[in-house]
Amino acid sequence: MKSIVLETAKIKDMFNQLQQNLGGQLNVDSKEHILSLDNEIGCGKIKGQTFKGGLSYLEFDMVFSEDFVLITQTPENSPICFAYCSKGKVGHSFGQSSEVRELETFQTGILTNEPHQDNVLYFKKDVNLITSLIVVSTAGTAATKKNSYNYRMKELFFKDNVSENSLYIGSYNLKIAEKFEELNAISQKGIVRSLLIEGFVHMILALEIQQHSDDLESEANKTGSLSLKEMDAVRELSKFISNYPETQLCIKKLSRMSGLSPSKLQEGFKLMHNRTVTDYIREVRIQKSEELIKNTDLNISEVVYSIGFTSRSYFSKIFKQKYNCSPKQYKDNQNRVAVMA
Repeated sequence: MKSIVLETAKIKDMFNQLQQNLGGQLNVDSKEHILSLDNEIGCGKIKGQTFKGGLSYLEFDMVFSEDFVLITQTPENSPICFAYCSKGKVGHSFGQSSEVRELETFQTGILTNEPHQDNVLYFKKDVNLITSLIVVSTAGTAATKKNSYNYRMKELFFKDNVSENSLYIGSYNLKIAEKFEELNAISQKGIVRSLLIEGFVHMILALEIQQHSDDLESEANKTGSLSLKEMDAVRELSKFISNYPETQLCIKKLSRMSGLSPSKLQEGFKLMHNRTVTDYIREVRIQKSEELIKNTDLNISEVVYSIGFTSRSYFSKIFKQKYNCSPKQYKDNQNRVAVMA
């Protein structure tokens, strides 16, 4: 078993310690740290970045060759940590002698602890793990301003403004997984990349706080939720619809493909996309049509049929509802810009 103790919460120093202990190649671009590993310890990447306002982001996308334990030491002013597991599972304990609890795929964990308390993360060998940590500082002037999110989070997650050892593990949430996928798909470089990453981190943090609120409400109302297997099926269906928008689909066919009942399908899509299955299919097609109009030489009729619509007039109607112009106007504007360029 490989074990590392991180003696700092600063991203720069943390990654230097990680490289010293794990090896690999460390690259830094616009404050984003990426440690790439392909050695006897494991294969994958560890990424991290600090943003203004005392917010940090850390992601493990790794397959370790042996069981790996990461121990972090908490400072006097304990931060609030939001963890999310996109793939696999990760264990946590307060110190090495207390109970280990596991965060499973699609679950959020919210962690607070006493000052100077060690946090221990457990990664199992030969498991493809993707887990992300968003850390909110409760130190400094930002945490004393009543309108700052640092201060408001202390009020929300600290009891009587004092941090205690606490690990909340939420229900399954696919919306957060979707946002992490979009974050990791960012291809831009430099300042644009940094701004996009920061925007997604703030959005994900909001979703994780909302998940906590929703769970408390669901517990009070004794409402049910989808299982991990059912959530995974909804996620795979969403990917299929996104990849093949031209395919003619109905609830009955999707139900048969996934093994989920129609009611479970609708519940899953409402949870993940905040819309019905039919609305999601339509939204995917409209977004795809905009890409085709903008980036290809297809005429409007060809675009309509390539994304699975059968009525050009219906397509024009919903396109205008979303983009406030007709498909023809949008294409003409694109052509005009191309000529001017």
